[in-house]
Amino acid sequence: MSDGPGHFDLEDDDECWARLEDYRMLLIKSIEPSRITPYLRQCKVLSVEDEEQIYNDPSLVIRRRKVGVLLDILQRTGLKGYEAFLESLELDYPEIYRKITGKEPARVFSVLIDTAGECGLTQFLMNEVSRLQKLVKDERSARLELSVQATEQLDTIRQLQHCDTELRKQQERVQRIREERERMCEEARQLRDENYSLMHDLTRLSEEKNCVHMRNRDLQLEAQTTECEKLDQESMEDFKKKSNAQYQELVCDLYNIRNDLHDTQELCDKHQEEKDELDLMCRMLKKDSTMYRDRMEDILKQLEDVIKERDKAIATREEYHLESLKNLQEKDHYRKQIREMGERYDELQVQLFRTQGEVLSLQAKIRKQNNPVQLEACSENKMFTVKDNAQCILDNTTGSDTDGM
Repeated sequence: MSDGPGHFDLEDDDECWARLEDYRMLLIKSIEPSRITPYLRQCKVLSVEDEEQIYNDPSLVIRRRKVGVLLDILQRTGLKGYEAFLESLELDYPEIYRKITGKEPARVFSVLIDTAGECGLTQFLMNEVSRLQKLVKDERSARLELSVQATEQLDTIRQLQHCDTELRKQQERVQRIREERERMCEEARQLRDENYSLMHDLTRLSEEKNCVHMRNRDLQLEAQTTECEKLDQESMEDFKKKSNAQYQELVCDLYNIRNDLHDTQELCDKHQEEKDELDLMCRMLKKDSTMYRDRMEDILKQLEDVIKERDKAIATREEYHLESLKNLQEKDHYRKQIREMGERYDELQVQLFRTQGEVLSLQAKIRKQNNPVQLEACSENKMFTVKDNAQCILDNTTGSDTDGM
């Protein structure tokens, strides 16, 4: 195979396609048919019917099957299809072209120029520029949608931050309630200890009351014994007075003991009610703290999910930005090439007009001569010379355009 991708004079069709068959799996896996079919159609190696078969056949839903059918169709076109396919790889898949041929893409487009001429190449480049402009427009729309989504995400983050602030306030409130609960528990323990102390005092007073009753019975027995002994009236009266005085003292003591017992029971009941209220408050505080803790865990999980989505959106936006920058660079390159080709076209037109003027002047000079035979021979020689010069200029210009691209 010679240096350029469009020259394969020393190899036949079967050898070229047999070499390409080794890379068939790579081509099927990597190529998108819609990217290379416009160039192949411009090179006239792919017909409208072939495109209809590739894109509208119900059995060719999978992209890899479409690429396989496209390769089979190009293989039937022979060497021209092989050259056009390699040039399409030069244009759209330079890495695959470099891997297959081992050469850097030169982008000569010899098949397209031979088939459709420079006008066809210009039309193809204009179509590619239009396609790239459409891609840039779609990417701008996608970027706008992403910016809107990012704004919505920022609003969501602000709401979550507000919720986080409220959650911290609730946590502080829960902490204060917890401290108050601990303080109340400590007071409940103190009240319980006081209750135990009062119960101990009540037991002691009950024992003293029993002792007083026993003493009262003993005194009554002594009084009866004294009456039975029939003491003197005076002694009896004195004894009765003493007994009555002692009895009154005992009755007063008993009354005081009963009052103390009643007060103790009331205090005990009051402490028991306070204890029940504190237990109920503790249970309510435990339930509230459990509920706030669960709610806080759910909010933290939601916040982690939002952070992941935000990082993913930022990464996607950066990828779209890089791809858009690359497309703009390629677009500027294509515009520069089109402008250079327009300038060359204008130069060729100027040279052609000059050549036509020279031909007309030569014809006028020849008409002034007397010999008709010499007139005709000289005119034919001049015309051939002018045509050869114009053809050389066109060939040189086409070669320079091809080398520049």
